[in-house]
Amino acid sequence: MNYFRSLATILLTLIAFGLAPAQSAYSADAEPSYGAELEGFDYAYPVHQYTFMSQGQSLSMTYLDVAPERQTGAAVVLLHGKNFCAGTWEATIKALVLAGHRVIAPDQIGFCKSSKPERYQFSFEQLAHNTHALLSELHVDHAVILGHSTGGMLATRYALMYPDATSALVLVDPVGLEDWQAKGVPWPTIDQWFERDVKTTADRLRNYERETYYGGKWDPSYEKWVQMLAGMYRGPGRDAVAWDSALLDDMIFTQPVVYEFPHIQPATLLLIGDLDNTAIGKDMAPPYVKPTLGNYPVLGKEAAKRIPHVDLVEYPDLGHAPQIQDPDRFHRTVIDWLATHSQ
Repeated sequence: MNYFRSLATILLTLIAFGLAPAQSAYSADAEPSYGAELEGFDYAYPVHQYTFMSQGQSLSMTYLDVAPERQTGAAVVLLHGKNFCAGTWEATIKALVLAGHRVIAPDQIGFCKSSKPERYQFSFEQLAHNTHALLSELHVDHAVILGHSTGGMLATRYALMYPDATSALVLVDPVGLEDWQAKGVPWPTIDQWFERDVKTTADRLRNYERETYYGGKWDPSYEKWVQMLAGMYRGPGRDAVAWDSALLDDMIFTQPVVYEFPHIQPATLLLIGDLDNTAIGKDMAPPYVKPTLGNYPVLGKEAAKRIPHVDLVEYPDLGHAPQIQDPDRFHRTVIDWLATHSQ
C-alpha cells in the first residue's frame, strides 16, 4: 500500500511541476449533458444573440464578435461545419484578432447555441441570407468569408449571392466538392437521417472523426469538441437536436454547390488536408461507389481548376480540420494570404 501511495505522490509532484501530462478535462469517460441550445457548455468568448423573424417564426442566432485592440485588417466571418460550432473556432479567433482582424463567428440556425426550429425550410440560400442579415445588423458591409466543411458550402453560396460584400473567400476542406447523389449514393429520407442522428454518441463521433477527419490518429485535445456535440444528445433536447440535424443532412446532401464554382468572383484560398476522406452518406453507398468518394487530394485540385481566382494550398499530412490538427501552420497560411488578398 505504501508503495502505491508513493507512486501516486511522485506522479502528482511531476504533474504539479509540468513534468508529466495531467488528465484532460474532457476524458473519454466524461459524459456531460447539455441543453438543446448547448446550455451548460461555455465558449471562450462572450456569446451574443441576434433575434429575427424567419419563415413565420422568431429565431435566435447566437454569434461571437471579437474585436482587436486596433483593427488593421478586414473583418473575418467564420462559418462552422456540421460537427463543429462557433466555439470550436476559439484558437482561430485568437490568432486572427492578434493579427488585427475583427472576427464574427455565428452558430447557424439549427446548430449549437442557436434555435432548433421544428419546421424550417433549410437551404444554403436561407442560411446565407440569415448571415448577411446579421452582418447588416452589425454594420459590416464587407468581410472575408471563411468556411470550413459544411461551412465551406455555405461560404461558397454566400459569395455567390453577395459577391460585392465578400472581400475574399477562404474554403477549408469544404464538403460539396462532389455531388454524392450523382456518384451513386442513394438518397435517404429525412426520417432515415433522424433515425441515424438520434443514436449519436461520443464513441460514434470519436470513431468517425478519427477515421474520417484525422487520418486514423487521435489527440486528447479533440475530445472537448466530441463531448460538446455528444452532450446535446445526452440532454433533454436530444430529439429536437437530432431532428434539425436530419433536416440539415438533407440540405447538405441535396444542394451541391460544386457546379457553380466557375461563378465565384472573389479571390479564393482553398485549403485541403490530403488525409481528409469526408463524404456525406459514404457509409450508405454501394460497395463499388464507396472507394470513389471523399478523395480530397483529387477533389481539391479539380475544384481549383474551376474556381477563377484561387490559390490552392495542400497539407499532405493533415485531414479534415487543419485549424484544429495543426493550428499554428493553418493560421500562418491564412493570415499571410489575407495580408495580400483582403484589402
